[in-house]
Amino acid sequence: MRGRDFGLNFATHLLLYNASVTRSFKMYIWLTIIAGLAVLPFLLKTLFDPYFGQDCLYIFRAIKLGIRLQKYKKKNPFYSILDCFLDTVKKQPNKTFMHFEGTSHSYIEVDKQSNKVARALKTHANLKEGDTVALFMGNEPSYAWIWLGLAKLGCATALLNFNIRSKSLLHCFSCCGAKVIIAAAELKEAVEEVLPTLKQQGISVYLLSEECSVEGINPLSEHITQASDTPLSADLRANITSKSPALYIYTSGTTGLPKAALVTQERVWTASFIQALSGVTSEDVFYINLPLYHSAGFLIGLAGAIERGITVVLRRKFSASQFWEDCRKHHVTVMQYIGETMRYLCNTPMKDNEKDHKVRIAIGNGVRSDIWREFLNRFGDVAVRELYAATEGNIGFINYTSKIGVVGRVNFLHRRLFPYTLIKFDIEKEEPVRNSKGLCIQAMKGEAGLLVGKITRRSPFVGYAGNDQQTEKKRLRDVLQKGDLYFNTGDLLRIDEQNFVQFQDRVGDTFRWKGENVATTEVADILTMVDCIEEANVYGVKVEGHEGRIGMAAVKVEEGKEFDGASTFSQVASYLPAYARPRFIRIQTSFEMTGTFKMKKVTLVEEGFNPAVVQDPLYFLDPAKKTYVPLTEEIYSSINTREIKL
Repeated sequence: MRGRDFGLNFATHLLLYNASVTRSFKMYIWLTIIAGLAVLPFLLKTLFDPYFGQDCLYIFRAIKLGIRLQKYKKKNPFYSILDCFLDTVKKQPNKTFMHFEGTSHSYIEVDKQSNKVARALKTHANLKEGDTVALFMGNEPSYAWIWLGLAKLGCATALLNFNIRSKSLLHCFSCCGAKVIIAAAELKEAVEEVLPTLKQQGISVYLLSEECSVEGINPLSEHITQASDTPLSADLRANITSKSPALYIYTSGTTGLPKAALVTQERVWTASFIQALSGVTSEDVFYINLPLYHSAGFLIGLAGAIERGITVVLRRKFSASQFWEDCRKHHVTVMQYIGETMRYLCNTPMKDNEKDHKVRIAIGNGVRSDIWREFLNRFGDVAVRELYAATEGNIGFINYTSKIGVVGRVNFLHRRLFPYTLIKFDIEKEEPVRNSKGLCIQAMKGEAGLLVGKITRRSPFVGYAGNDQQTEKKRLRDVLQKGDLYFNTGDLLRIDEQNFVQFQDRVGDTFRWKGENVATTEVADILTMVDCIEEANVYGVKVEGHEGRIGMAAVKVEEGKEFDGASTFSQVASYLPAYARPRFIRIQTSFEMTGTFKMKKVTLVEEGFNPAVVQDPLYFLDPAKKTYVPLTEEIYSSINTREIKL
């Protein structure tokens, strides 16, 4: 009986179980169908998105590069960009690393030359691992091998802008903690200007020259020539890690003087990967005509070329007339640009052979949509990789599609790994808009907002060397929730309905002209040193047909004095590089202030320098006459028709 009952019970339970499973399975099927229908619109939208394939390729490349970087970081000792260069020397010693002004240098030649530099500096400057050296020179091959030589000693390199002078030069040099400066021979006078201060601080000064009669400046070239070119021991840099300082690159900001952005060894790698993300291969030839003291020229260009193992064509400075000839001569396949250089190329006289070149990729930033289109129409099907990034920032974008006028595209992987958001920004008050809880308000899709990147272990903000105060100013707290921390880019961006990212404008105390960032407070400080000027309010204004904003200043003249155009010109010419000098001066009797006593700029920026709109006296910087002259309707018209070059 028991056996029969057990059999019946088992059969009953089995039937009940099967019925339950059948019901569960049916329920699972229905839930799957419902879920499928719910996500179907998203899947269809994704699959039929014309950029879906490009999104996938970008994500695939990014994942591959991310895995590589993690592998390098886990190596002991850390595998740096220098190690990558040395491995390339072993693999292809005789491949040309650099073309420059009719000369060519192979990978092995550059390696040997950097050995000589390292040995000369180790012996004569007593350099050791952890020291910082300032490099003050223009674009030339020795820039590469001096940096590599310093890296072989475990030293960080501060890349000084060769346009800066006097106060700015001393500031840039001192804030990175360098004890040695290496300068090009043609910059001897600039160094002599600040030599007394350098001597007081016990700074060793070296000139890339065979001889120098100035006491306190040591010629370096002969020591390099006489040094051995045999390899140096890796033990000299055995303690270098992914977090060690590799470079100091200068960026302008609200400090009034350039800030030294600390670039770690890891950051050099991530910046160098931009070429790979853009589709550059080991067979390409890369054209660098941007300054090597910039992130674009040095990190994306030079370091990126080492990461790819390619040949670089280096030019002292950009030349629109020689650009395409250089490209044809050296079979250039990848070029760099900023908005201004792209416009200069489009302004050159048209020729029959304009599409006769091998350039297939252009990497850069700041080009206007109309110039972008004109460039493609004139010079052929070049994949323009417009990007957005900041040297010190923790968030960036790259336009890996063919869409004109955008700097990138939102995708889930990028946003997951490097969290960011756009927040509403009050342009008049120059601060983020906050709600009743004290938190920032996210911008709607299609609305311009301040880009902020969340500071995390994966996306850190290292800050500025020797300037904790300004580092803290770039940190934004309580953004989306209490206690969170974000990096404030100071830039307004917009995300459209197709998830494309568009750059809108800069905010705050900087503007960009001729590819350079200009700190308004630094310019204002220089202007107020002029005897006749009591106060100065500096800002950037748009000029028709030009990228960025040109410098303009509203000034209040000392009571009982008149504006002196000649002395003002002399002051700005002595202390400021050409791109930072205010080209327009507006005389005001008083300044409009905000509630927190900041000078208002919005109306001034909107009114610009049109004498028909501005009722105050206006002046224009005339380089030929070396003075500021009254801005007439005739001058204004000549600027707009480009008869007067800015």
